Order: sequence, then structure tokens, then C-alpha cells
Amino acid sequence: MSHVWYVSYGSNMSAARLTCYLEGGRPPGGVRHNPGARDRTPPVRAVPVDLPGTTYFAGESPQWGGGVAFYDHDTPGFTAARGYLVTAGQLADIAAQEMYRVPAAGDPVEQVLLDPRRAASAPHRLGPGRYETLVEVGRIDGLPMLTFTAPHGAHEVGHTRPAPAYLEVLATGLRESRGWDEDDVAAYLATVLPRA
Repeated sequence: MSHVWYVSYGSNMSAARLTCYLEGGRPPGGVRHNPGARDRTPPVRAVPVDLPGTTYFAGESPQWGGGVAFYDHDTPGFTAARGYLVTAGQLADIAAQEMYRVPAAGDPVEQVLLDPRRAASAPHRLGPGRYETLVEVGRIDGLPMLTFTAPHGAHEVGHTRPAPAYLEVLATGLRESRGWDEDDVAAYLATVLPRA
């Protein structure tokens, strides 16, 4: 499988944020530098994606401070997302950087994607980390749509509020991918943010 759809529901909906994972660099408002992917070419395409399931915020981000977005595919709801058509290797490299690892050949994500016996649509727990559960959320043009999340669901952990810089990058991605105005973005975020 040469190409897959990487589906982002968090800050990577912003093309500039995703570019830091592909080309390397530090995102505006972030504190950490990303090394970049082995293949630094931009995505072939990007499309808005509507996912069934819930977005929630938990943990503490070393990049942004505050909570980070996770996707619970088992809890009913609506998640606004953005799909990027990338190579399997690029998806593995994005995932590695989400876990603060340096991209390298033989990454567990890449092994799953290149294994033709891989079970379709089953979550793959590649490790205990916060973005080490790979979930197939559909297909576009016959290619799998894949996202990363935590092994726990929305009701299994405490929720934390994201930092303003993280929320701004997420909002940028919603505006870019869906053409939403500020009211649309605010209305959506009100449905997914933890209550103050």
C-alpha cells in the first residue's frame, strides 16, 4: 500500500502544523521542534472529513501545554476532521513525531500499513502511548482512512482544557478545511471542549 489517508481531528487539521511534521520545524505557539518526515513532499490531496464519534481533550501536551485532542470512535457524536493523502511512510513518521520519536524505517505503524494481512477497520494498539492506537475510519477512492488516538475512551480519563495556542491552531484547521467562520468554529468547539 503506497498511499493512505491520514485523518486529523486536532491541530494537524492546520496545513501549517502538519507541514512541521513533514518538513520539520516548530509550529507557531509550540515549544518543540519537529525533525520532519523521511519523505518531505506535501500531501497529494486534502479533504474535509465528518467522523462519527467524539473528540475529547485530556492529558498535558509537552508541545503546547494543556490538554490535547483524542478521538473516541465508540462514543456517539460528531467529529470534524481533515484527511490528507500521504504515503504509508509519511503516516508512520507523523505518528512517530506525535509520540516524540524520531522517524525511522521499520516503525511499527509502517509495518502494520505494509502488511497485506492487516485486519481491515480493526483498531491496532501499537503501544501504550497516547497516539499509539491506529483506527481505520473509512475509505476514500478505495484507500483506507486512518487516524491515531489513545487506547482509552472519552469516559475512562479526566478531561483537561487545551492551551489557547493549541486551540488557535485547531481553529485554523477547521476554517481552512471546512470554510467555517468564527461562529461555526466556536459552536463546534463548544460541543467538544470540557466545561470550565
